[in-house]
Amino acid sequence: MTVLEELDTAKIGVSEVARNVRQTTRFIDELLTAQQEVVIEQGLQLNQFTAAEEPYKCNGRLYFQTEEHSASLPDSLPGNKNDNSILNTIMWLKGEISDHEIVLISKDINLRIKATILGIKAEDYANDRVVDDLDLLFSGSHPLASDFWEVHGKQIESWQDEGKAYYEVASVEGEEWFPNQFIYMNGEFEAIVRKRNKAGFLIEVCQNYYGQRHSVWGITARNREQNFALNLLMDPEVDFVTLSGSAGTGKTLLALAAGLTQTLDQGLYKEIIMTRVTIPIGEDIGFLPGSEEEKMTPWMGALMDNMEVLTGNDQKDSWEQAATNDLLRNRIKIRSLNFMRGRTFQNKYIIIDEAQNLTSKQMKTLVTRSGSGTKIVCLGNLKQIDTPYLTENTSGLTYVVDRFKQWEHSGHITLMSVERSRLADYASEVL
Repeated sequence: MTVLEELDTAKIGVSEVARNVRQTTRFIDELLTAQQEVVIEQGLQLNQFTAAEEPYKCNGRLYFQTEEHSASLPDSLPGNKNDNSILNTIMWLKGEISDHEIVLISKDINLRIKATILGIKAEDYANDRVVDDLDLLFSGSHPLASDFWEVHGKQIESWQDEGKAYYEVASVEGEEWFPNQFIYMNGEFEAIVRKRNKAGFLIEVCQNYYGQRHSVWGITARNREQNFALNLLMDPEVDFVTLSGSAGTGKTLLALAAGLTQTLDQGLYKEIIMTRVTIPIGEDIGFLPGSEEEKMTPWMGALMDNMEVLTGNDQKDSWEQAATNDLLRNRIKIRSLNFMRGRTFQNKYIIIDEAQNLTSKQMKTLVTRSGSGTKIVCLGNLKQIDTPYLTENTSGLTYVVDRFKQWEHSGHITLMSVERSRLADYASEVL
């Protein structure tokens, strides 16, 4: 009853917590109505339970507390706190049920600490975790062994087509390469896995974006991961790109440069749409005046900073600068996440900044907005999550990186090196 009362208290509002609470209540109601003769004391059978979107494989029974048990406990916790009431019930269960292990599952860390002190086994709810350890998350690139060519040289076929070099490699034992994953040998070889078939892997040598001759809107790759990122961003066959990395690795700059080139120069997209989660780092400054775009402007400092770099405003006179800014402003739209539901974007280049602060459901809502000819680029730093209910393992960015790695029209790369300045580089190491 304590849990049901907490659910009832939290159901009001449009937040993610309130939405989850209402869905949980619907699930419980479905369990009650699905069984003709409900005997509460015997528990509700779970093997018939299916949610609205997908079936849940489960067994056993769901029991409800129908009477107060804390009074019968000699060592019951005092007070009227809900957590103490839940713990008292668990201690009563331990005394009543000896042939089953009693486990408390909760995301409330303090409740788990109190349970452990009382000798109750406690576990975190792990079903929303994408990976158990962030180090296991797909990085998008894989180094080749130094003797790769000597070992597999006889199994490799090579050819050129339309100025691009290709290799077909027989399946490599112990290697599970994914579509659009990068493989490399330091300073010698950089390639992207295009397809996987029964014969092996089709590999294409990466485009070179290091020199000014192959720059993207004046931007060149300063390291290997940036070159990999530009290969994904400039490839029209890759519809979904995720870039992760610490501050200063060039995520926003690369995404904007590729977007401007493909929108203004190549005409692949009609316009660039940029959005992000509006979560303040410090105290909230309150409501913002103006239209949707004007309200979003304070949150788009990263866009403005990178636009100055890309347009080279410091090298132009005032008239030239104003003309360039007006041209770009007409092709770059700033939109709020709050008004994305129900929309469909056709032939757009969409940048989702600070994607690490999105939940998996929010990410699904955004990605499914894409229509034909649209490319979505998600940027984020999993070390800078500001949402209180998310961790590195449950972030929406982690979720899409893991779920999309098998798809041949998506790609991911983790940027490693900070390229802002020597001060930022040193700060990222020691702070």
